[in-house]
Order: sequence, then C-alpha cells, then structure tokens
Amino acid sequence: MKIRIRGIGIISAQATFDKDNFLNEIVHHEGNRLNVVDPPYKEILNPRLMRRMTKIIKMGVTAAKICLNETDIEKPDAIITGTAMGCVKDTETFLLAYGSEESTLLTPTAFIRSTHNTVGAQIGLLLKCNHYNFTYVHRGFSFESALLDAVLKLKEGEGRHMLVGAVDEMTDTSYQIKSHLGKLKNGLEKSTDIFTQNGKGVSAGEGAAYFLLSSTSHENDYAELSGLFMIYKPKDQQSIQEGLQHVLFSKNMKLEDLDAVVIGKNGDETEDKIYDQFVEHLPQDIPILGYKHLSGEYETSSAFALWMASRCIKEQRIPDAAVLEKKQIPSQLRHILIYNHYRGVNHTFMMVSECID
Repeated sequence: MKIRIRGIGIISAQATFDKDNFLNEIVHHEGNRLNVVDPPYKEILNPRLMRRMTKIIKMGVTAAKICLNETDIEKPDAIITGTAMGCVKDTETFLLAYGSEESTLLTPTAFIRSTHNTVGAQIGLLLKCNHYNFTYVHRGFSFESALLDAVLKLKEGEGRHMLVGAVDEMTDTSYQIKSHLGKLKNGLEKSTDIFTQNGKGVSAGEGAAYFLLSSTSHENDYAELSGLFMIYKPKDQQSIQEGLQHVLFSKNMKLEDLDAVVIGKNGDETEDKIYDQFVEHLPQDIPILGYKHLSGEYETSSAFALWMASRCIKEQRIPDAAVLEKKQIPSQLRHILIYNHYRGVNHTFMMVSECID
C-alpha cells in the first residue's frame, strides 16, 4: 500500500503558510532565536475562539485547518500529534501561580491546557471529530512516532485519511534556560549564519505542521511517504549506515537512486560531525540540502524537513536557500531522503517519493 501526502499546513520561522512562497524570500531572524512568522490568524480562525487560545494552540489548530482546506476531507479518520514539550506557556503560568503567595485560589484553566494532548484535543473539538485522537511525547521521536502510528493504521485498514502533525513552542523562559545551559550559539548577527561560525550551540526554533496522509491517490497529492525508520542511540556510524540500507532495501533502491538528501545540520560542531560522516558515504554527485538554518532546532523540526521535501517533489524544484552543497540538480526529482538526529540520540530516516500510480 502506498501512503500519499494529500495536504500540508505549516507555520514556521519562514512564511510557509503562504502557498505562493516556497522559500523564495527568506526571513532572516536576528540572533539565535527563530520565532514563527504568524499567519493572518483572524482570516483562518473564529476571532471569538482565538481569544481563548494560547500561542501553541493557535499554531497547531491553524496548521491543521490549512492542511484540511487543501483537501476535500472535512473529518479525518484519526488525529495524531507529536510534541516534545507540549504547552510550555500554560505550564509556566500554572507553576508560577502555584508558587506564588496567592496560590490558595488557583484557576484550573492553565493546568487543563498545559497537558500535552491539548492541541490534538482542540483540533478534534473544532472539527467535531470523535475518532481516534492520540498524542506522542517521545522527545526527538515525537513526530516520527505519530507518523508511524498513522502509517500502521492506514495499512491495517483502520481508516483512509489520517491527520498527523507536530507542534512545539518556544517561550522566553525556555529560551533563557537553553541559553543558560550553553545550548545556543552566541554572536550570530542573523539566524542563517549558523554554518559560518564554528563551535557549539544551535539556533532555537519552534513550529507547527500537519499532514493529511491517505491510502488513496488524488491528482493533488504532494508526494508519497515511502520510507520511515528510527534508531535510538546507535553505537557508531556503521549502525547509522545500516539504518540507511534498511530504508533503501525496503524500497528495492540503491544510493544512486536518490536525487537529493536533506540533513539536519544545525551549526553545532559535535552534532554536525555525525552528518558530515554520513555524507561521506553518499555518492559525490547527490545534492545535499539543509533546513535548520531556516527553521531553527527543536525536537519536532523534522516536520519542516518533510514539508520541504514534499514540496520539492511536487513542484520538481529545489529552492536555492535549502542547498548546502551546490551540485548539479537532477532534471527529475523522484526520491528525496531525509536524515535527522536530535542530540545524537534520536536518529530518523524518511523517504519521500514521487507519486506514481
């Protein structure tokens, strides 16, 4: 069975909500913090409902609505979400109120909305969809776990259309904590300079993305999700290469069949070394693409990579802003491999292919 990507809605540090702008005009953020570029929420959400939504809920619900608006599906057979940190702002609000001197009269609203499944639940309520609704909280595997669940449900015949997404937010407090722990790169004039400055640290990011996966084909499909594989704490580079070979073998492919590879380089010299070693095993003429200089680093950033690869396949072009190593771009993009790892612990492969009936 082929798994098709029917619709996509994404809100990120770039103006990705604009369908006419596929990374043509890049948003350069100042320093090492990449907040999302807000879409016109009032044109998408009910203003009365929107006033009650925190930032992450607005991001997630809007991404889901944009995704479904691209399709003829009003209610999916499942809503599956991946998030590593959940509703951080609401958690902070509740904890700060709990720790204050006036903590005897706490309102439950912030606590209720601080749970990790809040975004998925809100989408289900707005769509009046009481089907399977699940949220995965697996650090760097959160989004991929949601994808895997959806793929298995489709293949087992438990539905034909699955709404799958990822959402994580960055607050002032979470940004300060990462900065204090030395996780962020200092001295950046603009966020896209992460590869020109050696050393440790990354640019912090956030985002929300939803994909409608379908077991049926449609003329407007973006691409086929033809491969998905995860490795937890691989022993060495050989283990990573074995994971790559597993993905290729499952599709009866060779390395030479890949038309481009998207990697998650983030500017941290220790983490990027893993990517550099991985690229050394690839044919020299394969274009190498990146995305974290555009999206920032966060646990579910691989959703941005899946969006980018899917649009590359559908539009049969690669934006200049995504190219890390300038090589001859193939005249036809049939298979794009995504390889990402989060802090050297969670390693994932995704294969995105051209739709062929």
